[in-house]
Amino acid sequence: MELHALDNRWGQLVLALVTLAFAFLISTVIKFSIGRFVRIASSKLKVDPTKYKFLKNTVDFTVYLIALIIIFKSIPELNAFGNGLLASAGIIAAIVGFASQSAFSNIVSGIFLVIFRPFSVGDRIRVGQLYTGDVEDITLRHTVIRDFENRRIIFPNNVISSEVIVNATTSEEKVCMFVEVGISYAANIDKAMQVMRDEALHHPEYLDNRSEEEKAQNLPSVAVRVIQLAESSVQLRAWVWAKDPSAGFMLKCDLLKSIKERFDREGIEIPFPHRVVIMKN
Repeated sequence: MELHALDNRWGQLVLALVTLAFAFLISTVIKFSIGRFVRIASSKLKVDPTKYKFLKNTVDFTVYLIALIIIFKSIPELNAFGNGLLASAGIIAAIVGFASQSAFSNIVSGIFLVIFRPFSVGDRIRVGQLYTGDVEDITLRHTVIRDFENRRIIFPNNVISSEVIVNATTSEEKVCMFVEVGISYAANIDKAMQVMRDEALHHPEYLDNRSEEEKAQNLPSVAVRVIQLAESSVQLRAWVWAKDPSAGFMLKCDLLKSIKERFDREGIEIPFPHRVVIMKN
């Protein structure tokens, strides 16, 4: 009887050792895979790979916790003690899980950003309708954007993943800027359109984006059209290309100034809104 009990204890000890060995092997393989993924992602996103070390620690904790559960369930002497311990651990895990669900959501969203790459470090993006800037840093918890006032805007990853992202540098950086000006109904429309076209062509940041076929057809390099007959003005729009968003912003600002000054010299009026009031006795 004692020999049988001793054999059982030796068998339980062997089971525990084998389980821990498997846990060590599985943990090593998973950590190696995560390390390789992190190195590749970090080189693409230009971020510090040490920021992801907590993932390896999480893998270690999870794998060895599962191994301990298997050992406690397999050894009758530890089963009763293990049930009470797991019940306490389950309560603690529920509390911690509830408190950290937002952080976990950010981590999952960060992993998706790394995998699907809607943007990378250095890209110029617009988040929603309010925030525009250059991506400065991407971690598994948040994304940092530097705006044009040199301020850092920090977005939790689960927030930025649910927003509409406009990426100005995903494939190519050149942009088409809309330069819109209103002229009076009495003004010469063709003359105003030619002024806008000339000012755009003489700007140093202007980019000729015509295809070879369009050049052969001698199409205008800057398209200017009437887009609206507004209440007090005729709205004109010029489509002007620039090499990148920064150059496009400067081009648009300069053209609005130079077109206004040229209109003044050419006698083309940019009207103020006006009303006709009829008074009856």
